[in-house]
Formats: sequence, structure tokens, C-alpha cells
Amino acid sequence: MVTDSRNRRDGRFIERVGFYNPVANEKQERVRFTMDRLNYWVGVGAQLSDSVAKLLKEQKVVAA
Repeated sequence: MVTDSRNRRDGRFIERVGFYNPVANEKQERVRFTMDRLNYWVGVGAQLSDSVAKLLKEQKVVAA
């Protein structure tokens, strides 16, 4: 999710750029990012949370 840092964690968001399902089984998708939108937001100054950065690293994906 792209959100203003002043919003609550479960509050309003600007754009959904992926999802994470920590309880996914082998048949379900665990994590997905829309990389072009993620790269756009990082390019205009958005900062990745530590959790998202860790998930990207685990997926061997690098945001711009």
C-alpha cells in the first residue's frame, strides 16, 4: 500500500501496489508486487517500510 506516513496503519491509502499473505499454503500466492507502480512511487520519493524491503529482498527483486 502507498500511504501518507501520517495516516493510521489501517487507514486510508493512496494506491495498492501489492499484497502479502503470511499464511499462504503451497498452492496460494504468498506475495505479489506491481513493480512498475512500486518503482514509480520510489522514484517520486516514497520510502519502503523495513517489512516491504525485506519481502523484496526475499523475492530477489530490487526497487529502483
